Amino acid sequence: MKRLLRQLGTLHPPPPPQRSAGIIGAPFCRGQLRGGGDQGPDRIRAAGLLTRLTETGCAVKDYGNLAFEDVVDDQPVGLVKRARAVGAANQRLSEAVHAVKKDGHTAVMLGGDHSLAIGSIHGHAAAVGDLSVVWVDAHADINTPLSSYTGNIHGQPVSYLLHELHSKIPVLPNFSWIKPCVSARDLVYIGLRDVDPAEHYILKLLGVKVFSMSELDHLGVARVMEETCDYLTAKVKKPIHLSYDIDAIDPSVTPATGTPVVGGLTYREGVYIAEHIGQTGLLSAVDMVEVNPLRGQTEEDVRSTVSTAVDLLLGCFGRLRGGNHAPDYRLPEP
Repeated sequence: MKRLLRQLGTLHPPPPPQRSAGIIGAPFCRGQLRGGGDQGPDRIRAAGLLTRLTETGCAVKDYGNLAFEDVVDDQPVGLVKRARAVGAANQRLSEAVHAVKKDGHTAVMLGGDHSLAIGSIHGHAAAVGDLSVVWVDAHADINTPLSSYTGNIHGQPVSYLLHELHSKIPVLPNFSWIKPCVSARDLVYIGLRDVDPAEHYILKLLGVKVFSMSELDHLGVARVMEETCDYLTAKVKKPIHLSYDIDAIDPSVTPATGTPVVGGLTYREGVYIAEHIGQTGLLSAVDMVEVNPLRGQTEEDVRSTVSTAVDLLLGCFGRLRGGNHAPDYRLPEP
């Protein structure tokens, strides 16, 4: 009987399908006022991302960096800064992510600032339909153009994507292509610790699931991730878009970022989040944003930030800190 079962393969199930990463560089940082974020994609690649993904058994296709047109006359629209440039760049990115998903890959968007999540999530949803979004960040980035104190769009991307806030978004140049594609019920925040009053009001009004650093301290990262995945899969298992801002990690680990906030995730907590999402089998796209080499005080600051970004992405694609080996690995014969 055992021989028959072996022949049928039931005692030796096939290995899981190979993961496949389609990488897009988005060297764009006009969603805020500090230069340098556009260097993030190349620095992350230069730290060995592609080689190390391949070593984990992941297939990799690098689509290169997107080219973004300069917008000459980009005066503020009300308080909103650089709307024309941000809108045009995100439309380009949406099309690129859509193409990567249609090619069958898990999309990996290397930013750039977090305004790019508008195009990344929009293109992802256009390709696969309804999504769940896990937003790992020190900031909620859910201000509307009218509630923002700064007018910087990297603090607003979620508001453009949510169905529930569609009526609160004014007409902006180069934004007419954007259609809301995420429901508040399908959004989870992890790591919040710097939330504006208007954002706090919006989160409470919409009933968004939030694990601030206070909740994470109380529950522990393992419990937070269990509750996150239980919440998102309670009814329907939707593809997951993980939008990871490097400033979610404490600036003692990742100082080379534009808006660092003390009291963040440890390196271990940050990697655990990535590993857990990757192990669900639902991860369909990931953003890695706000790495800014010009904000580090030393080269070691930059190296620590960039290497952490690489490790977070490796966690998403199956690298385990306890070690990995290929499914067909065999010990060499003497």
